[in-house]
Amino acid sequence: MPEHRVQHGDGSGAGAPLFPCGIVPVIKLSDAAKAPPLAKALLAGGVDVIEITFRTAAAPDAIAAIAKEVPGMTVGAGTVLTLSQLRAAKDAGAAFIVSPGLDADIVRAALADGLDVIPGAVTPTEIGQALSLGLTAVKFFPAQIYGGAAAVKALAAPFAGMKFVPTGGIDQGNAPDYWKLPQVLAVGGTWMAPERLIDAGDFGAVERLARDAVNLRKGLGIC
Repeated sequence: MPEHRVQHGDGSGAGAPLFPCGIVPVIKLSDAAKAPPLAKALLAGGVDVIEITFRTAAAPDAIAAIAKEVPGMTVGAGTVLTLSQLRAAKDAGAAFIVSPGLDADIVRAALADGLDVIPGAVTPTEIGQALSLGLTAVKFFPAQIYGGAAAVKALAAPFAGMKFVPTGGIDQGNAPDYWKLPQVLAVGGTWMAPERLIDAGDFGAVERLARDAVNLRKGLGIC
């Protein structure tokens, strides 16, 4: 799959590829102190991107800790629903923004701040709106409920150039169905770092799961 660069606010599409390994662990953290060791474990396993969701109050501190202590990890903010969360994510050092739906105000604000932004879009109308806002990638969420890989393939056909980041109900069993599609920029999920392992501080297991995910993708001849 060719490297893809998500559109920036200046329309250049410049910068490093956003998801070079095609895997995005989606993480909910209640303890920001666990963020750096978690990020280091994922990085050791070959995964260099992490999405910290704004589902807990610890998200900004977790993002800031990773940005400061794990320079090899690209950290983004997920479940961004408000402009105040967007500002908090930016101030914490988030490199990209992910939201479950498409909010034009959040998209415009993120692009104006020079942040990559991937809003949720699962219908032709929403994908068209994303295109009109200058975006080249959307989050397909919740992926399994909205038709899975077959739906992504069907939607991609009339929207040439649009890339998809499916998330929701994806695990090691069905992730290959998405990775095989050239329109899929990356696959997001929690299976590389389940909450139970994070709570237990078992970062060795997280590293092994991350490596397994990377090897699974490599086995498809993609990266």
